[in-house]
Amino acid sequence: MKVMILGAAKQIGQMVTDDLLAQTDFDLILYGHHVSSRLAAKKGPRVTFVDGDFTEFDKIKANLTGVDAVYLSFVAGPEITSGIVKVLDEAKVTRFIAANIPDLYQEVTGKFQTWYREHTGIIWKSDRKASADIVEASDLDFIILRITWLYNQAGNTTIHVTKKGEPFKEAQVTRQAVAQFVTDLLTGKADYHRESLGLGEPGTEWAKPSFY
Repeated sequence: MKVMILGAAKQIGQMVTDDLLAQTDFDLILYGHHVSSRLAAKKGPRVTFVDGDFTEFDKIKANLTGVDAVYLSFVAGPEITSGIVKVLDEAKVTRFIAANIPDLYQEVTGKFQTWYREHTGIIWKSDRKASADIVEASDLDFIILRITWLYNQAGNTTIHVTKKGEPFKEAQVTRQAVAQFVTDLLTGKADYHRESLGLGEPGTEWAKPSFY
């Protein structure tokens, strides 16, 4: 299997790369700004670096030959999202995992709701919702990951997954948990199709998020 990671130099992108290299025999295409220098330590026979901007859609498409799935490891605006969806369709790559944030559907509930909306605004009327709409309207076998505030804690891959239409209460989740969940989606250990999923950490619903 071959996977392209868009935004591979970002923290979760790097963690997904490490997990896939350690847990699978997949070939990886790491795409992003100066990835060949920034991620030089990950060089190996299963890794291809592509230095590029996320609006260079022709370059993305040119490197999709043989690719089975694409993971977008950052929350892209509608222009980038629509361009990526278009080239995936043209290249006949159907599997797509895209990062986003909660409250796309006004699903954030509980005591966390007031704090969250004070800090993020009205997400369901934002460009983030527009990006999600583009993905949901596509023919792709997509997963939208609504990820809350992130922190690092080695070894902590505990995660609570909620589907679209279910309430979202968790205040935070580790990057390690998100990366492992993406890896599980790509390997089939987590089996979802055309879903918008909220990722949080059980037990953090009343806790003020911490930042790392």
